[in-house]
Amino acid sequence: MSLAHAPIVVIGAGPAGLMAAETAARAGLGVDVYDAMPSPARKLLVAGRGGLNLTHSEPLETFVTRYGARQETVSRWLARFGPAEVRAWADELGIETFVGSSGRVFPVGMKAAPLLRAWLRRLENLGVCLHPRHRWLGWDADGALRFATPQGETRRRAQAVVLALGGASWPHLGSDAAWVAILRARGVAIAPLKPANCGFEAAWSETFRRKFAGAPLKTVTISLPWTDFHRRGECMVTEYGLEGSLIYAASARIRERIAARGEAVLRFDLLPDTPPEKARARLERGPGRRSFSEYLRRRAGLRGVKAGLAREVLPPEARRDPVALAAALKALPVKVLRPRPLEEAISTAGGLRLEALTDDLMLRALPGVFCAGEMLDWEAPTGGYLLTACLASGLVAGEGALRFSLQGSPLPD
Repeated sequence: MSLAHAPIVVIGAGPAGLMAAETAARAGLGVDVYDAMPSPARKLLVAGRGGLNLTHSEPLETFVTRYGARQETVSRWLARFGPAEVRAWADELGIETFVGSSGRVFPVGMKAAPLLRAWLRRLENLGVCLHPRHRWLGWDADGALRFATPQGETRRRAQAVVLALGGASWPHLGSDAAWVAILRARGVAIAPLKPANCGFEAAWSETFRRKFAGAPLKTVTISLPWTDFHRRGECMVTEYGLEGSLIYAASARIRERIAARGEAVLRFDLLPDTPPEKARARLERGPGRRSFSEYLRRRAGLRGVKAGLAREVLPPEARRDPVALAAALKALPVKVLRPRPLEEAISTAGGLRLEALTDDLMLRALPGVFCAGEMLDWEAPTGGYLLTACLASGLVAGEGALRFSLQGSPLPD
């Protein structure tokens, strides 16, 4: 067993951890980064396969509202490192960005790998030392950090520690939430981990599932009758229910509704470009001898999965009544029963309660231990909001660790 010392130790080599390491290393302090996986930022690489969404171009005052109940706290992180700073930081790494049609910001090459390679080169030049295959086990009786490695257990000491261990989604990429038991045993308050940006299960018929699983529901609007949520976009029918960007944007509200009521009924406008009175006029003649599918195709312009969804959820009497049918197509009730398992979710809600942290993200119960990223109790929809706040919290925690290491005390609240 060996024992080594570094001014600052970062545990977790995802975006939040790497940003904390960069922040401290820029001041000339020695920084060691430890990660359980063989290589860093695996979730970032996988998430970026279809195009790495770095941030969003909308005004900051709108941007901060995406963090729901935690927007006041997250806005303070974003004041230090917001969407504009993310783009400037990427540009300094030699990664040009552009704004897509949805307002999302991507690297010109779309992929995460070039940005990560450039970032790791910068960290190496700053003197950051990366230690893969080091699984954090907590602290020993003398306060040293314990790590399991292929060569056996090793220990490290540090003047300040940044924990950036992720949530519990996609655990095969390293975020397995093993830290929960370690910190809870130290008296740290932790909110239960829940799936965020996740799919939801519905009781589809076998016929509907077989015919439409994998089909995209394009150009629809979803409303949640118990909230003011109302948004246009697209999602996808799956074998188990629904997923996709429109569902992810509403996932926190849907999840909490299910927790309170046992189910949630979403309202789909299948004809978002057709006013209600025009929909009624188109359907007022009734189907006559036509089949329901042919009736929807000819009179309402609905076909494929949209027509299939209407047939799936509407009772026969609603299909025969033109007035009721027109109203239903503008607010089709689709019941979902439960979120998909946490390990499948894009991100995690819950985690370290923000009240357990100082403004510079130091644990009140553990002086000198700072925390960042998805392990904190906040959530946001996809669209660049997750990554931006992870980077911002990493910078704030890195600054706090730097001050603590240099001064021996955190920034006062």
